[in-house]
Amino acid sequence: MSFIASLLPVAIYIFVVYELDSFSLLSVKRLLLLVGAGMGAALVCFGLFWLLDTFIPVSVSDFLYPLLEEVVKAIPLFLLASRKKIVFFIDSVICGAAVGGGFSILENIFYLVLGEPLGIGTVLFRGLEVALIHMGCSAIVAAGLMFAVRLAERRKGNLPIKRNDTLMSIFLLVIAPVLHILHNTLHFNPVLQFVFILAALAGLLVWTYQYDGDMIHRWLDRGLDKQVVLLQAIQRGELRDTKTGQFLMTVKESFPPEVFFDVICYVQLHVELSVASKSRFMMREAGIDMPLTDEQKQSYLEKYTEFMELEKRLGKSARMTVAPVVKFYPADRKALEDLMDECRN
Repeated sequence: MSFIASLLPVAIYIFVVYELDSFSLLSVKRLLLLVGAGMGAALVCFGLFWLLDTFIPVSVSDFLYPLLEEVVKAIPLFLLASRKKIVFFIDSVICGAAVGGGFSILENIFYLVLGEPLGIGTVLFRGLEVALIHMGCSAIVAAGLMFAVRLAERRKGNLPIKRNDTLMSIFLLVIAPVLHILHNTLHFNPVLQFVFILAALAGLLVWTYQYDGDMIHRWLDRGLDKQVVLLQAIQRGELRDTKTGQFLMTVKESFPPEVFFDVICYVQLHVELSVASKSRFMMREAGIDMPLTDEQKQSYLEKYTEFMELEKRLGKSARMTVAPVVKFYPADRKALEDLMDECRN
């Protein structure tokens, strides 16, 4: 019964967070894999602590161990972020909660097996507190990694980066282990401590959500507006009059005529798919459920297939040449993947 009681808060929390995923960004399979990754992180930490306990004093371990736990838990989240699998705030919350939840599951089991017997009430309260600190801190770390990847992509594309965006990423990556250390070192009334941690994590997540919303709207409003104008210019045969067209004219001599024609088609397909995917994202964000018609699905799939074929045919050097006008940031790729998944279903 104690095992069930210790796992119940984690199971409920993961279920609630997963239900928040109205965009279906994460499959059940990946969610379970992340929970397993969190349990693996707990095993790694258990082994590290067993080795370090022999020569690390308690006064140091209270500070060092929470930091190590957050670093180890961050490894699977870093791999996801670096592969552009965490690109929106809800991604970071779900992935971070899953990893942190898996970690807290195994940590609770360790305490039940190796610690002193505890009552059901204590087990439930401790299980909830452990789940809260691990899932909340991991979600904050995942959000920090998400911002870091976005900034790295903007830097690669030679786009301006706001100083506040960089500071936000650093702050999130630092504050999570700090909160975990405070939780482990400042021991006072358990209920007050729980309320403090809950308020701090909830406040950070709400603030991060609002900040992420601002970044998302900057991505949508500015990027979509420019791409719509560019698409209209292409459709009217006025590409030469745009900055994109002027850039393409400067590199025209670098390609044979047939390859340059492919470049123009490649740019046009990129713009059409970007506008379509961002428009669908905005509709989902606004809660508008307007299914695509079979004709639309077929059209988008054909354009995507042609786009991928052109990408292979052009080769790496040609794609690098036109990279300034054919940009795919993590959010763009995620929006396009969602559109293609919708078309295939």
